[in-house]
Amino acid sequence: MANSALHVDVLRGGLVESRHRVHAVVADAAGRLVWAAGDAGLVTFVRSAIKMFQALPLVEDGGVERYGLTAAEIAITTASHGGEPFHIDTVRALLGKTGCTEEMLACGPHPPMHQASAGALGTGGITPGRIHNNCSGKHAGMLALAGLHGWPRAHYQLLAHPVQSRVLATLAEWTGVPHEAIGCAVDGCGLPTFALPLDAMARGCARLSAAAARGDEAPARVLGAMTAHPEYVAGTDRLCTDLMRAAGGRLWAKVGAEGYYCAGVPDRGLGLALKVEDGAWRAVEPALLAVLGEAGALDDEVLAALEQYATPTITNTRGERVGAIRVHRSGETRP
Repeated sequence: MANSALHVDVLRGGLVESRHRVHAVVADAAGRLVWAAGDAGLVTFVRSAIKMFQALPLVEDGGVERYGLTAAEIAITTASHGGEPFHIDTVRALLGKTGCTEEMLACGPHPPMHQASAGALGTGGITPGRIHNNCSGKHAGMLALAGLHGWPRAHYQLLAHPVQSRVLATLAEWTGVPHEAIGCAVDGCGLPTFALPLDAMARGCARLSAAAARGDEAPARVLGAMTAHPEYVAGTDRLCTDLMRAAGGRLWAKVGAEGYYCAGVPDRGLGLALKVEDGAWRAVEPALLAVLGEAGALDDEVLAALEQYATPTITNTRGERVGAIRVHRSGETRP
């Protein structure tokens, strides 16, 4: 296993002005670590980067057949969507199929992350609702899971609810971490979020990827929906979407808050978990692409298509280029 230090440097005038430390692990489906940087055993909250695991129970337990879910509707349950009109329409369709309403969503309202969509609401005098929350698809999927089993739909967001017990058991199964050893807190959308070691999360992503590649039904459906409909996982000008599209469905990726990312390469049985130590958003996208490059998961054509994410530039209010953001590995000469 290769191991190195990994930083994302913010340069201004050719000098490093700021530096973000990155911890990352690439594992295979046998549980071996094939590449790591920083602290492979770092325990940290996974946030929204594990939404594919949170979506699995609905598919495993027969929700697709019971409700007649489309691939786009499965994808929206894994999403941190931008609140674009097609996202909102799809969440509403999912709620309608499962006998739920927007008022039943436990997430709080916020404006769409997609600026044009947020502006359109403002122009139309529409107050953002719970459905515009970037996690509304995940919440709709959990309401569907509760209905599927006849569990109470009220308070589905609480850790003690059967929905969250089912999610926690799923996460423990795939990562190999006993559920009682998984740390829990409350996420930004009101659902539980879980703290796990990076290496365990990478192994879970690798196992999920390998299961999808060999045709296991639920993993194949969830990851297949994400890669076939990446626009539902994030949206316009978002790395999750653009990466899966540029890679032609050969890999999947999911961002989480505070500088966390999960990804996987099904045909190679690889999984990745990454955390920017200080949570900086500006560092996580270049770091992810660098680690995928280290894993041999990206070719030059894909990297070229994603240059804006891999090597961002810094401009001032005059539109002048004044700096850059670059990944720095140990043993390299700084730019």
